[in-house]
Amino acid sequence: MLALVDCNNFYASCERLFRPDLEGRPIVVLSNNDGCVIARSNEAKALGVAMGAPFFKLEPRLREQLQVFSSNYALYGDLSRRVMQVLSGFAPRIEVYSIDECFLDLGGSPDPTAECLGIARTVRQWTGIPVSIGIAPTKTLAKLANRLAKQGRSPDGPVLDWSRLTEPESHLAATPVEDLWGISKRWGQRLRALGIADALALREAGPKGLRQQLGVVVERLVWELRGQSCLALEEMAPPRRQIRVSRSFGAAVTQWGGLRAAVTRFATRAGEKLRAQSLAAPALTVFIQTDPFDTSRPFYSNAITLPFVQPTQDSSALIHHAIQGAKRLWRHGNAYRKAGVLLPDLAPARLGQGDFFVDPGGAEQSAQRMATLDAINTRFGRDTLRFGSELVGIHWHRKARMISKVSTTCWTGLPWVWAT
Repeated sequence: MLALVDCNNFYASCERLFRPDLEGRPIVVLSNNDGCVIARSNEAKALGVAMGAPFFKLEPRLREQLQVFSSNYALYGDLSRRVMQVLSGFAPRIEVYSIDECFLDLGGSPDPTAECLGIARTVRQWTGIPVSIGIAPTKTLAKLANRLAKQGRSPDGPVLDWSRLTEPESHLAATPVEDLWGISKRWGQRLRALGIADALALREAGPKGLRQQLGVVVERLVWELRGQSCLALEEMAPPRRQIRVSRSFGAAVTQWGGLRAAVTRFATRAGEKLRAQSLAAPALTVFIQTDPFDTSRPFYSNAITLPFVQPTQDSSALIHHAIQGAKRLWRHGNAYRKAGVLLPDLAPARLGQGDFFVDPGGAEQSAQRMATLDAINTRFGRDTLRFGSELVGIHWHRKARMISKVSTTCWTGLPWVWAT
């Protein structure tokens, strides 16, 4: 048996954690630059606030009812790690699926429902984050059981055991095929064209025929809906094949110094991620674009890929390539709204192909330099040491006018309580 633990309205719950006065009030969290809604409390959902809705397009009367926060990813990431640490103590094997979801192996549990109720209570008590849990023999059914638990359809509160449902077919029939885990809108359209509109119809379809028409992924989904596990727990996350760091700018960037500062920052962050995962990049792609919604100017978007002599994880080399690439793409007179860095075809750093004409001592010095940089920034805080080209221009920094500024990783971000 598997359990899927999903944090309820995770970003909104993180913001409410330090604001008990917000209990029962509608909360939304906005994307970078305070653009779109990316998280909603149940109260905000009840008001009709849609996921992904542009905040400025919401009715003024509706905006006044909401408690709005800019995204605080440092806070969300740390609270996620705390939740996962608690969950790891309840199962011999776990798979951290996303920032707010985790699969647990409940094999051998005499009473999975009672155990999961205890897990939900402990997570809430130790971290303050409410969770819902779906229990089933497969990942797909556990995901569906979790969804039903979130909708309040479980007699056991935040926990729903699929095997204890008296009429599971009715729930499958009421689930549109697009709502199933792993089915995109395009795949849903193709299934509907075959007369398969809901989860029950998909379960009853012939798996071999679907494999011939739609591939092995859909065939596995059929078997999963029938209770036969085809997707094992991944205790170790597979190595990443690429790293992408990009951002929309807080204001239009019209000067070269501002764009250079932005791509420097993105390349620096990409290098940190490479080293944290012991990976190396054989090439770097940099891309820039103007505002696609600005009808007063012609839209411009372009990208360029520059290879390295040998795979690297040195931020200095990444920055050099990012700046050179951006310089080739730069067009004077444009107002840029977004840029980014992509590192494709990543491989373990230890397996990188050497070069006969490159001094091996240089690689050792690079590794020592980057290790020192990471150690200082880890001990004294990110950006304690930065590259000089990042310090020119600030217009590209994201807008976060409504950020809570609460932090669980920095003393200055702790909330204050005044006694009278």
